[in-house]
Amino acid sequence: MSGIQKKWLSAALVGTLALSSLSFASVNVLAKEKEKEKKTEEAKNVIMLIMDGSSDNVSTIARWYKGESLALDNILTGAVRTYSAESAITDSAPAATALATGNKSNSGYVGVLPSLVNTPGVEKVAEEDAFKPVANVLEGAKISGRATGIISTSEIQHATPAGYSSHVTSRSNYDDIGEQQVYQNIDVVLGGGTDSLNKTRKDGDNLLTVLENKNYDFVTTRDDLLKSDSKKIWGSFAPSSMAYELDREKTKPEEPSLAEMTEKAIDTLSADKDGFFLMVEGSKIDWAAHANDPIGMVTDFLEFDDAVAEALEFAEKDGETLVIAVTDHGNSGITLGNINTNSTYDTTPVSAYIDPLKEATMTVEGALSLLKKDKSNLVEVAESYGLKNLTADELKKLQASENLSATLVQLLSARANIGFTTGGHTGDDVTLYSYGPSHPTGLVENTDLAHTMASAMGFQLKDLTNDLFVDAKAELEKAGYTTKIDTTNENNPVFVATKNNRTITIPENKNTATLKINNTKVQFTREFNSVAVYNGDKFFISEEMLKFAK
Repeated sequence: MSGIQKKWLSAALVGTLALSSLSFASVNVLAKEKEKEKKTEEAKNVIMLIMDGSSDNVSTIARWYKGESLALDNILTGAVRTYSAESAITDSAPAATALATGNKSNSGYVGVLPSLVNTPGVEKVAEEDAFKPVANVLEGAKISGRATGIISTSEIQHATPAGYSSHVTSRSNYDDIGEQQVYQNIDVVLGGGTDSLNKTRKDGDNLLTVLENKNYDFVTTRDDLLKSDSKKIWGSFAPSSMAYELDREKTKPEEPSLAEMTEKAIDTLSADKDGFFLMVEGSKIDWAAHANDPIGMVTDFLEFDDAVAEALEFAEKDGETLVIAVTDHGNSGITLGNINTNSTYDTTPVSAYIDPLKEATMTVEGALSLLKKDKSNLVEVAESYGLKNLTADELKKLQASENLSATLVQLLSARANIGFTTGGHTGDDVTLYSYGPSHPTGLVENTDLAHTMASAMGFQLKDLTNDLFVDAKAELEKAGYTTKIDTTNENNPVFVATKNNRTITIPENKNTATLKINNTKVQFTREFNSVAVYNGDKFFISEEMLKFAK
């Protein structure tokens, strides 16, 4: 072997050893990176934002109206199918149930399984399981030790926030929804709906007193909300729904914006070292869509986008936050282009659609709130809605109108070349926006989003349902108890189980159970991490309550 060959071999051996060491080091680095990546697949925090009743055409018009890109544009990742267990077009209640619990359901049902399944591809539900409550991601987050919050610009008892915080067979049952929300011990609750908390309730309960006893900082104005330094905040800013964003400063300046509520909730909840779950709903995009009010839809959509920006700002800095934004369903079939543009669509400029909308300084709801009883200021009201310099034909239509809201939106839409196909929901697939660890992509079912959020937070919804909703009668009678559902007060049913000298009483919608021994000689009441649910037939309690009862 020549000297050159020996030198080459020696160098090669050294290089091989060095590469081996490097490879070993690289493997260690890769292993550590992989382990780090595996850990970051779980999200410490989850923020779910729902633009109720929106659609792709709303975002398109809103982008033109704003004149620049949206916060949402940066996180577009797929699409979502929205149908329910019984229809290609969903109601908000089963839509919320799907997004929160991972289960398709029926119109009007909140947080419970369907009684009717006829949509192709949806798994049938056993007859005995109809109306059974199913766990939602907020309940899972709470049990995992995270802080929790819900925000809505409608009543907080409305279908979407209800889907993340209650279990009822009718979305209109605000009494039960409101009571469950209060006893769920959610850390931050912001929205409208004061009427469902006070003495006007059918059961006579005053939930405001309960909130006070639970040490919430109960706030009713924007200023009080922004000043609060409490870990538990309940903000109730309107008797029912809050104002549209376009109207807010003129009609309800004391109310916070959706973006302000979102920022405050994140600031408050993020103080929890275990993380948090937050649901944010821009509710009144849907309400404006039902009214076919294009300016109400667009401006509330843009306020929702500002709330998304708040969530993303936090998530980008935090690095451990999953953000999902989606609409629960389409509404109104709004189109950029209508019968006016049948033959001119390819030459009609952007300004022809957007400039008429920019003339509006109020939504149709806001404008009509200014109308005098004698309608003497009808022209001024129309101007505030963007209908300046009324033509003789437009004025005639307004003066003859028996439904001014409908006439006003028709006139503005005609000016802006915007079309509508319905005053109801639509069955279109909707755009999915997501960011952060475990963020979903592609075409997914609305139910998939609930499971994605649950998995990211480290739990499974099916297991959680089994833990939180046990048939109280069936299980306690197996243990030798005699049971009954006491409906003496029909608005406050109570489950009662008796065995020897022990009596257990569990009220519906609350997170408490009381043990009495020898009638009233010994009595002990305990609080739990979930509420008892009565669906009109069966009483459901948690495994934790069941163990206490046994």
